[in-house]
Amino acid sequence: MPEAAANSDVNDATWQLPRTPRSAPHARRLLRTQLTDWQIDGEVAETAELLLSELISNSLKHACTPPGHELGLRLATYDGLLRVEVADADDRRPVPRQAAPGEEGGRGLTLIQALAERWGFCPRQHGTGKATWAELALPG
Repeated sequence: MPEAAANSDVNDATWQLPRTPRSAPHARRLLRTQLTDWQIDGEVAETAELLLSELISNSLKHACTPPGHELGLRLATYDGLLRVEVADADDRRPVPRQAAPGEEGGRGLTLIQALAERWGFCPRQHGTGKATWAELALPG
């Protein structure tokens, strides 16, 4: 179950997930359920799911996370924004790159840049590593 805090303008939910490929679909299910609870749907929910997929995929593929360390997933709303955040135990900063034509991967952060209002990373709140996040504007 998520740790959740809510008031009239702020919602926050967090989960810890094992660092396995099965965590990606599980994280998307958690996101869909939480956004439904917060009454966020339509294009924002669909884009948030895509952003989460890219953030989780990047973490699973690129983060050199020691055994026993989990991925952190955080969803939050504040100031008219929805934040989707994935934390891992890797301190290296995420850097967008230009994928070569025909290359199957390498476009995740470029896609995040294109879809999010803004994105970034920060030191992990509790422990080693970083959190990479993307924000979307909420309607109304």
